[in-house]
Amino acid sequence: MLGNQFAVQKFGVTPFEYEGADVQIDWGLDDLVFARVRVATGNDPAVRRISYPKNAFDPLYHPKPHLLPDPSEDLPAIVQSFTSNANCDRYLVVTKFRLRPQNTNLDLNGIGTYNQGLGSMLRHSHVFANVALTLLDGRSYARIDRTLVNMRNRFSEGMRMTENPLKHLDNSDFPAPPAAAASSATLREKARGLVAEQLDQALPDYLKGE
Repeated sequence: MLGNQFAVQKFGVTPFEYEGADVQIDWGLDDLVFARVRVATGNDPAVRRISYPKNAFDPLYHPKPHLLPDPSEDLPAIVQSFTSNANCDRYLVVTKFRLRPQNTNLDLNGIGTYNQGLGSMLRHSHVFANVALTLLDGRSYARIDRTLVNMRNRFSEGMRMTENPLKHLDNSDFPAPPAAAASSATLREKARGLVAEQLDQALPDYLKGE
């Protein structure tokens, strides 16, 4: 669900000073998600991982332009397309999303790293992981509301007085060229750490009573 793409993005002062690339990685992010779910459920044998076609989530990550929303491109319809015979009570889906922080020209795509600043000297680098959890009813595929959990987690993150060490990146570790990200142990460990941290924070409340 998180796939094997890592965004490498470079921002200047204006929106016109932008460079970006998606790099293929093999960091086992989907394996990490399942491992954290197993831990959160106490290795419940009823919890199982469902494989999905390689391009199943393309309509979500790369939607085609439409005058009106296409229901077949909505997450519940995508999940239903490959789970019709799975017969599960609930489906927990972990996906990526774009984040546009307020009062910035940033557009942070999924999981990746970015470098921002002026010229070649006044710059700073960070790692990010925009991960969303969605719980679906196993029969109707309706979304099970977890809005309060999401709001609480965002509030907790916003109250940090210092930057999360997993998000901080030395400029020397920012990949140049972007393809160098795939072999960076630093980026791999920070990205996996951020994903695991978010899952470990959200999953206990997300799965409570299910």
